[in-house]
Amino acid sequence: MEQRAMKFYSKAGNNIILRAIPGHFATSHSHINYYVDMTGLKTRRNEASAVAKAFVQRFPIQTVVDTIVCMDGSEVIGAYMAEELERSNIPNQNAHHTVYVVTPEFNINNQMIFRDNLIPAIKGKNVVLLLATSTTGLTISRSMACIDYYGGRVQQICSVFSAIAEINGQKVESIFSTEDVPGYQAYEAYACPYCKNKQKLDAMVNGYGYSKLF
Repeated sequence: MEQRAMKFYSKAGNNIILRAIPGHFATSHSHINYYVDMTGLKTRRNEASAVAKAFVQRFPIQTVVDTIVCMDGSEVIGAYMAEELERSNIPNQNAHHTVYVVTPEFNINNQMIFRDNLIPAIKGKNVVLLLATSTTGLTISRSMACIDYYGGRVQQICSVFSAIAEINGQKVESIFSTEDVPGYQAYEAYACPYCKNKQKLDAMVNGYGYSKLF
């Protein structure tokens, strides 16, 4: 499967490279014809730093950021984003004048929660929601509902790759979109043409990675 991987270069800089594998894949919400591999962008220092800088450069000058909520294992990008925000003098309202970088937990019922010790990083804070990939927008919706429940205010939504441009009237900033991956398609499971043609799944995928099906 990995031998089929293709590289796509971001307009934001040649050191931001998206790797995508064509095939038949299932996410928790849909079936897709490309697996978008975020491994390098999330784990390599120089790539994560470049992604963070590209995002921060797009923030309106009046943006206030107190907290970055990281999904899909995007904490390395989130840490560099916090550093870039402080270097760019983007204001925050925290007493210590630095940015929180936090990740929610999923309980046994698959509900997204913040433990009591992390609630002060959310309640009353201006939040950037950071994701690796967004296909249908359901994870964004769940995340926004969770942040709202704990009293946070989502000011920016950043997804390294996104198949959607906005959600609930709020823009989704992305480094890569479906325009950067020619032919990218997402389908409801019941309407998947690959399933209808009896083509087996290559892997189960999510924002953390993939598990091959043999």
